[in-house]
Amino acid sequence: MNNVIEKIKGVVVVSVQAMPSEPLYLEQCMCAMMKSVINGGAGALRVAGVRDIKNAKKLFNVPVIGITKPEVIPKNYKELVYITPTIKDVIDVVNAGADIVAMDGTCRVRPNNEKLKDLIKYVHIHNSIAMADVATIEDAIYAKEAGADIISTTLAGYTMESLSSPSDGPDFELLSNIVKETKLPVILEGRIWEAWQVNKAFEMGAHSVVIGSAITRPQLITKKFVFRNKEV
Repeated sequence: MNNVIEKIKGVVVVSVQAMPSEPLYLEQCMCAMMKSVINGGAGALRVAGVRDIKNAKKLFNVPVIGITKPEVIPKNYKELVYITPTIKDVIDVVNAGADIVAMDGTCRVRPNNEKLKDLIKYVHIHNSIAMADVATIEDAIYAKEAGADIISTTLAGYTMESLSSPSDGPDFELLSNIVKETKLPVILEGRIWEAWQVNKAFEMGAHSVVIGSAITRPQLITKKFVFRNKEV
């Protein structure tokens, strides 16, 4: 376990994900995207679903963070626990071979009233690493007490409890607070679009940085340029 945590220290992790409704969701497209980001220097991958976790482990020699997500993200997603929400989802991610199992680590009520500590216990029984995606410092403390090995700022700004989180960039204040309060490896994730943001995160004590949309979501990258063009 500690070896994997050490392997991701100081690296950029790339989140390679697409929704089933998107063109890049095709299996060969996702594998090509994974290969491309690794060729570009990604030190680890964050992928969603059994298919992509298995392919990432089979094709590439880097640590893999695995999650599950619904095929369609509901409009009221800020009210819901939907990232690896249940023990069944954890079992699927573990069985697919993920080195790190990431899950919603917030204080909110889970489906079936399941408990975060029980999901983490299952991960540990199978000698995997539990990563808690959180939105607030309260979430981070809760996740640490539940046994999480790594904390990530993934959900900052994406829950009803974190609406004050910056909407135009990473939540550096949350990163700083979690680093100070938990003493666990902390990952900065969410709304990272510039290289200086990555450098700042590491200077502030981030263990790793996860970048997703800015690298692997062409439709969102395109929208940023189209929007800017209309403002000129």
